[in-house]
This record gives sequence, C-alpha cells and structure tokens, in this order.
Amino acid sequence: MPQLVMKFGGTSVAGVERIKSAAGRIKHEVDNGYDVIAVVSAMSGRTNMLSQEVESISPLFDAREYDVVVSSGEIQTAGLMALALQEIGVPARSWQGWQVPITTNSAYGAAHVIDIGTTLLNAKFTAGMRAAVVAGFQGVSPENRVSTLGRGGSDTSAVAIAAAFGVERCDIYTDVDGVYTADPRLVGKARKLDRLTYEEMLELASLGAKVLQARSVELAMRHHVRLCVRSSFNDADGTLICDEEEIMETNAVSGVAHSRDEAKVTLLSVADRPGIAAAVFGPLSQSLVNVDMIVQNISASGRTDLTFSCPVQQIRQAEQCLQNLKESGQVNFHSLALNTEVCKLSVVGIGMRSQSGVAARMFQALADYGINILVIATSEIKISVLVDRKFMELGVQALHDAFGLHEG
Repeated sequence: MPQLVMKFGGTSVAGVERIKSAAGRIKHEVDNGYDVIAVVSAMSGRTNMLSQEVESISPLFDAREYDVVVSSGEIQTAGLMALALQEIGVPARSWQGWQVPITTNSAYGAAHVIDIGTTLLNAKFTAGMRAAVVAGFQGVSPENRVSTLGRGGSDTSAVAIAAAFGVERCDIYTDVDGVYTADPRLVGKARKLDRLTYEEMLELASLGAKVLQARSVELAMRHHVRLCVRSSFNDADGTLICDEEEIMETNAVSGVAHSRDEAKVTLLSVADRPGIAAAVFGPLSQSLVNVDMIVQNISASGRTDLTFSCPVQQIRQAEQCLQNLKESGQVNFHSLALNTEVCKLSVVGIGMRSQSGVAARMFQALADYGINILVIATSEIKISVLVDRKFMELGVQALHDAFGLHEG
C-alpha cells in the first residue's frame, strides 16, 4: 500500500471527541488505499501542565527525568487514538518513540533525530495493520532513555518519519486550514495560499508565522518531503509546501509576516577595530541571546554605533552581558540604548530573485502611513524591518495592500 503521514497537533486532539474526529480522517485515508502513520501531539495545554508540575517539584530539574514526564502527554494521546481507530474498524496500534525506534542524540529536552527504524512498522503493515499511531515529540537516546525534541517537536517527528519511510505526503492537521498571505486576525482580506516553496515557508516560520515549526520545514526541505497544512475542523484544501519546481509563476511577494515581541539594542560609540563584532556577539551567543538583525554605522572619528534586535524576553540577558563586557574592559562603548517597544515586519517571496523594486515599494508603503523604519535586514527572498510596535497592525495591512496579496 502507498503510505501517508498524518500529524495532529494539540488542538486537533484536545479531547475525546476531537480524537474521534481525527480518527475519522485517518479512516478516510485508509479507505482511499493508504497505510497511515499518524503522529500525535499531547492534548492542548497538557505539555505546559506537565512542565509546570516538574518545575514545582524540582526547579533545577534533571533534564532526563523532565523528558520522562513531559513525553507522557503524547503517549496518552497515541493510546486513545489507537482505541478510537479500532472502534471504527481500522486495524491500528500505538507506538512510543523508543518502540519505532526514533533514535536521537543525548541533548535531553532539545534532542535531534539521528535515525528512524522502518522495519518493525513495515512488518506490521505487511501483517495487516493499517494505521500506526506514533507518539510525537519523543525518541530514545544512546543511553536508552526517553528523549524529547523540544517544543513543536511533533512536527519534526512527523517530517522525519515521512522522510524515513519515503511517503507520498505528510499532512499537518492544525486549527487553521492553510498558510495565509498574512495573519487573518490582522488582515481581513488575507488569502489562503494554494502552494508555497520550502524556502518561503521557512522564512515565514522563522519570522513569526505560527503555522509550522521552522525546524520541521528545514527538515522537509532537506529531504524533499511534501507537506500539506490542513484544518482538523473542515474539509477545505490546505496549503502544499513543496519544491520550487512544482510551482509555476510566482508573485514578487507571497506573504507578510510579523513578530510582535522584539527589542532593539544599540551600543553607542564603540571603538571601530578588527574583532569588535566577535567580541560583542560571541558572549551574547554564550548567554543564549538570539540575535537577529544587525546594523553597524561607522563615523569618521573611528567610533561606531552597533545595533541589533533580539526577542524582548531576552533583553535583560543581553543588557547584563553587555554591561559585563564593558566593566571587564573587553568592549568599550559610551552607553547602551534599549527599546522594547518595537516589532518586526517582513515580506517574503521567491519572486524577489527575478523581480526588482520590492524594497522601494515596501519602504514607500510604510512611508505613506508615516511609519518610520528603525532597522533593515534582507536576504535573497526576504526583507525585514523594525518599526515601533504601535504601528504593527497598520504596517501589516499597508504591506498586504501594497503588494496586492488579496488579489490572488
């Protein structure tokens, strides 16, 4: 039989009735002739609850025991889903990560998949099993202990399994029916996209779109796993994430993304010398500050202003790290300017490679609404800017209109 991976997120399995509904979708694909590997998340909110229980007992917890606890949410869902399938006549059984096996490294809490065995599941399919329900987010470490893949790890589990088994497609079922040209909550005219390239989806995911985890998209791109984002709550066609060769003509811009919780940090009057950037950003990395956009302005006096952005929740870590560098004499700067009231707006599209004028149109659209740009960063298929957070919704709508994304 051809094989299909179907992944169900937390909202799709949030209770018994939703699990039964998801089981019906699996049965539909089985009736269409597929052997299905269903990858399931924990019920919505369950992982957070388990994490809080661990921290209430042991604030400085053993990461190996943490993984044992938080992985139990997916195990519960897998068992319930297998029972629901059996009740509607689908030969099914549940599989924990170690049973497949999904082998990972020893980075407990944020493990990476090393290998996925296919022999056991394929033998069961040959023997008559039609649906394997795999607990997502988990695997087994070289020490033969349960390991977890980090938040959003069920997406990674699903894509890795799809790559290992060489399936026709990996369907990601969630609470939205696809990927939109912008967040529909901000832009009423946002339009669902039929297809996106891996590169575009990866940029959108990393820039604030919450539909797919960036790590899973990167894995899908590397192994050419076709993804389809679909809703668990309706039968609408989803958005296919695929190779660029599967898409005909594209617009210059496919979508607008935003990230609300950004901060801007500026080191004023830093000595301009070789190695100064490494002296600043090396320690920031060691302090686990996720630096994003970087701008350096050099003056004739031999001093420079160095600006970067980071998640607003990491601003105190960044400030403490930079003050330590100044006090120790490793980096000499006059003062530090912090702005925690900014957001990031981005336009993304593979059409930028062949079409000019995207930056000019983006900047003019923001200027027309009196929105000042604080920082600019670009890549081959993306332009991002930092602006004052109070202009976030207006900025997203202005960019969506400027590129005619509602027109299709």
